[in-house]
Amino acid sequence: MSQQIKFGTDGWRGIIAQDYTLENLDRVVTACSKWLKKKSPNPSLVIGYDCRFGGELFTNRCAEVFASNGIKVYVPFRYASTPMVSFATNRLKADMGIVITASHNPPLYNGFKIKGPHGGPASEELTKEVEALIETTQELNTKSFKQYTDEGKIIKTDLEDMYLKHIEANFDLNSINNSTMKLAYDGMFGAGQGVFKKILRNVEMIHCEINPYFNGTPPEPLLKNLKELQALVINKKLDSGLATDGDADRLGMFDEKGRFVSSHHIIALLIHYLHKYKGLDGKVCTAFSSSSRIAKLCKHYGLSLDIVKIGFKYICQIMIHEKVMVGGEESGGIAITGHVPERDGIFIGLTLWEFMAKTGRSLSSLIDEVYEITGPFSVERNDLHLQDEMKNKIVENCKNGKYTHFGSYKVEKVENLDGFKYHLGNEEWVMIRASGTEPLLRTYAESTTSEKAVEILRATEKEILG
Repeated sequence: MSQQIKFGTDGWRGIIAQDYTLENLDRVVTACSKWLKKKSPNPSLVIGYDCRFGGELFTNRCAEVFASNGIKVYVPFRYASTPMVSFATNRLKADMGIVITASHNPPLYNGFKIKGPHGGPASEELTKEVEALIETTQELNTKSFKQYTDEGKIIKTDLEDMYLKHIEANFDLNSINNSTMKLAYDGMFGAGQGVFKKILRNVEMIHCEINPYFNGTPPEPLLKNLKELQALVINKKLDSGLATDGDADRLGMFDEKGRFVSSHHIIALLIHYLHKYKGLDGKVCTAFSSSSRIAKLCKHYGLSLDIVKIGFKYICQIMIHEKVMVGGEESGGIAITGHVPERDGIFIGLTLWEFMAKTGRSLSSLIDEVYEITGPFSVERNDLHLQDEMKNKIVENCKNGKYTHFGSYKVEKVENLDGFKYHLGNEEWVMIRASGTEPLLRTYAESTTSEKAVEILRATEKEILG
């Protein structure tokens, strides 16, 4: 029996040699090939890989299978970030982009993300259509990677150079390079490292080499995974630290005091900078788990706000069809106008460093400017590793309206767009949601301070776990 392959919130992921095998990869690529040939008489695609184990091997195999199906394939000279692949897919007018990555998952995993011709995540409709075309194991007759390259069916392309030119055209890099700011970048052993080495001077860089094991730390830009970067900022009295995840489509940041700057604050800073300082307009789009203070900021500036399900693909679909100034989600995936509708940790990080350089202001003082409008806020998250039985029981309890309070916090209103968000009054809330990509139950809480948000999370955990 062939294993059933499903695309979750952000693609298909599996444990290398257990679920993620060449055999299963062949099945997925064959399904993508069938879909492409239905849509275009002369289909083409861009495929790239991050710094994970087997990335080049898996990419070359995918390219061979696509080429055997008569599809023109653009491949990079070396590892490439997800935003690079998305950008190249759009600029080369390809019909699809593929990224061989498991994003922030532990090193045992690899994955397969599908991108659309617009240069961002494929729609849910597209991935479901591909899923339906995945068949059982079959023998494939392909030529070698070199043979297809010699025949011009696989084309080596400098995705990094294309992306760098776009960066140079969209940022005043001199304002950052010539400023007195002292900065640090943590590549997390991921695909963002090559770009930073070329665009910025005088930036301290750590974890900017190839290490498929990631030094034992999953390449997810959360505070708990960025202690070395935090210590560097504090000990060397730097102005800011920036980290990008394994495929560089998400980011985490630190201010000059070594305090972690959450994605909620980054989204708010982007709205503030792009609208107030740069005079840009457009809709704001955020995921269901994002801070409610973003709505407050949008109301202050007269900007419309769409709140969507979790998964950047939902934000992307709005960005394709409407004028969106900022689109982002809690996990650190954020996009802005002037770029492809794709999460991009490097692009967003440079935007905020440019904001600092242009104003001569610290990150914390710019956040204080936002607080003058929204009031102080903090959103905290706790990931609960639970057996399926317990996880499913909690979700059922949520569906059945069992939770009316969490400790001393009384529930005033419940929303269930994607998970269950319990509003507790005083602009506080807690949310419970099963992860779409990992065996986790995630809980989120917002309050005026981190300590109060953590207190709500603890009360919630005590209530749902009994």
